Amino acid sequence: MSNTDTSVSTAQASEIMESLSSPGVVQDSLRDANVKVPTQTELSTVESKLVTARLKKDTGDAAFKVGDVKSALRSYHETLLYLHGIDKNALKSLGMAGPSSLSSTSAVDQAAGARDVTTEADVLLEKVYANMSACHIKQENWKRAVDTADKALSKNAANSKALFRKAKALGELGFFEKAETALKEIKKVAPNEAPMADAELARQKLMDRERQKAHDQKMRGWLSREKKQATSE
Repeated sequence: MSNTDTSVSTAQASEIMESLSSPGVVQDSLRDANVKVPTQTELSTVESKLVTARLKKDTGDAAFKVGDVKSALRSYHETLLYLHGIDKNALKSLGMAGPSSLSSTSAVDQAAGARDVTTEADVLLEKVYANMSACHIKQENWKRAVDTADKALSKNAANSKALFRKAKALGELGFFEKAETALKEIKKVAPNEAPMADAELARQKLMDRERQKAHDQKMRGWLSREKKQATSE
């Protein structure tokens, strides 16, 4: 559960704002594209939220490592509060979106594709949701584990950790075919993790057989009782 820090100084933010306000260049292009150019105050607020979100996530990671799952979940929930609703245009202006930047692509093209750009907030959300899924698995809260894994996958469909946690939780819920699909996807997006996926698949198949065996025994017992009752009548 690693975290990549990205920080922008006030001076850098000022330089960005100066470039954004240069007449006839980025400012006009963004205005033409009907995109609101963030003010310096808004940029500072976004940067502050990201800094706090990183710290909250780090706190959650540390709690999880020592087995304090409840504290980890609390910190992750607090992280989400700071990340949701962050202005993507402000993140782009701060250079916290990528892979492209204002210098490599026209402002109009970037503004048009603003909604599709992956920002640092998106990356943090992906990691936090994947980590929350791990917490729910520890608590054997399988449905929540699936839900949070899906939220991580909505940010990055190739997140192998989220796929594995989703598969594990689905298996525990009895959805073995769906779990197998997720495990097969891991082998596509992360071939080096194929042995782990195969081991989990084997474990789930054994678990499925044991459940089926228990179900069959229960049915035989029920049929036997029905037969005895019919005979006595």
